Amino acid sequence: MSRRSRFILLYALAAAIVLVALVSLTIGPMDLSLKKVTLIVLEKLHLASAGDSVTNAEKIVVWNIRLTRTLLAVVVGGGLAMAGAAMQGVFRNPLADPGIIGVSGGGAIGAIAMIVLGARFLPPEFLSRFNLYLVPLAAMFGAVCMTVLIYRLSLRRGQVDLISMLLVGIAINAIGGAFIGLVSAFIATAEELQTVTFWTLGSLSRATWDLIFAATLFVIVPMVLLPRHARALNALALGEEDAEHLGIDVRRVKRGLVAMAASLVGATVALCGIIGFIPLVAPHIVRAALGADHRFLMPASALVGAALLLTADMAARTVVAPAELPLGILTGLFGAPVFLSLIIQRNRQFKG
Repeated sequence: MSRRSRFILLYALAAAIVLVALVSLTIGPMDLSLKKVTLIVLEKLHLASAGDSVTNAEKIVVWNIRLTRTLLAVVVGGGLAMAGAAMQGVFRNPLADPGIIGVSGGGAIGAIAMIVLGARFLPPEFLSRFNLYLVPLAAMFGAVCMTVLIYRLSLRRGQVDLISMLLVGIAINAIGGAFIGLVSAFIATAEELQTVTFWTLGSLSRATWDLIFAATLFVIVPMVLLPRHARALNALALGEEDAEHLGIDVRRVKRGLVAMAASLVGATVALCGIIGFIPLVAPHIVRAALGADHRFLMPASALVGAALLLTADMAARTVVAPAELPLGILTGLFGAPVFLSLIIQRNRQFKG
């Protein structure tokens, strides 16, 4: 595919996200037309007046509930997909999903530890003032620590071994599940237990403008920095020795990329819980359509990830309405078959 065609596809993906986002704003218990939604958003941005055709209740629903949820889905879906593309590039393997290899589990451990244990060891005044930032920071710290551990334990003769990485991920996810179970059974209060459940299943239902601000702080910055290393990732795809011959400081670049990707995963986990398979599926779709050039792969993966999570969130709100399905269940339903297909394809290539 030519460079121009790739740019056209990127613009088309961005336009598709805007369209899906507008549709998501109309879906819910309160039936709203696209015209009303557009008028409400324009009025809040001081670009037009909605007049008497829109009630205050409709304004609150669109601006404070649906729009925050939609924006959070775009940010989180894009962040997860870009982190997945970066990790797959660093480990040189399309199966390196943060949820499967234990990075998301590490982020959940950090977030839940702060939620449950922070209330018992930190001053209440400090918690009330900085709690919005403490949980993402703890999740990012947990994700980075787990990523370093996974990387160290998966090394085999200086190279990351896929089987070792998957086995380490299984072990870490088991430890994380045991930790969450222990906290839920013996330490957490009823209110904290609800929060723990929210984190383990994943949901955008707690989206607020304050959370959007936190997302901007902790997610957007790594998303801006990661694509700057696209050329280094392209060089790494040739092999570490070839990358070094091209002037890439492999060790420094890998450490930076792993830290940014892991912190990005940790931040998304802190914002909406564990949402699996988006980091695996989105880069896989883009790689099949655009190829493996990370200059296009990373931004396109972010756009596809945002569209996938927006679509999954719409399904979560409508499939069993008025109840809501956890996002982690839906993403697992369509992500697990993709993961299995990747393994089958890899086995066929190996046999061939």
